[in-house]
Amino acid sequence: MKILTGEYSGRNFFRPIHIRPTQNILRKAVFDIIGRELEGISFLDLFSGSGAVGLEALSCGASEVHMVERDPKAVETIQENLMIFKPMERGLKAYVVAQDSFKTIKEFARENKRFHVVFCDPPYGLRLARKTLKTLLSHDILHPSSFVIVQYDDEERLPDVEGKLRVVKNNLYGTSRLIVYQKQEHP
Repeated sequence: MKILTGEYSGRNFFRPIHIRPTQNILRKAVFDIIGRELEGISFLDLFSGSGAVGLEALSCGASEVHMVERDPKAVETIQENLMIFKPMERGLKAYVVAQDSFKTIKEFARENKRFHVVFCDPPYGLRLARKTLKTLLSHDILHPSSFVIVQYDDEERLPDVEGKLRVVKNNLYGTSRLIVYQKQEHP
């Protein structure tokens, strides 16, 4: 697989064989929507898999990226990819969190950690997308006006409004849906 945008554009990265990676068209759509200039942005990649979306965020200059994945082989692959790209040499912070995404959200809330962009791509067929939204809202880790981007199986249904999150984009790509919420402090 290749990085599509930014500093690392065109460079290859590894992906674990046993995961469903975020397709190029979906990764491109994410960064078309939120922009490609992410300097100073904190980015959270939940259910990270290969870390493809987090790597794209680093390539676009996100100053801090946390990639959360509980599968040990996927975690190892993300760490290998970070050794290849060396974001720290560009002054960027990249962290791999090897544990459950829901547990991590709760820990970040206890630490008063906040993110400008949260991307989540939970495993399909388990109906975890809505649960992830609810967990994000009940454990405040979002800045005002943060984006929450969810890639999920079109079989699952997500609302246009979930708490302070409002849909700004909702597109279908084959059997995958990409929905973009933005946090709004005032309805």
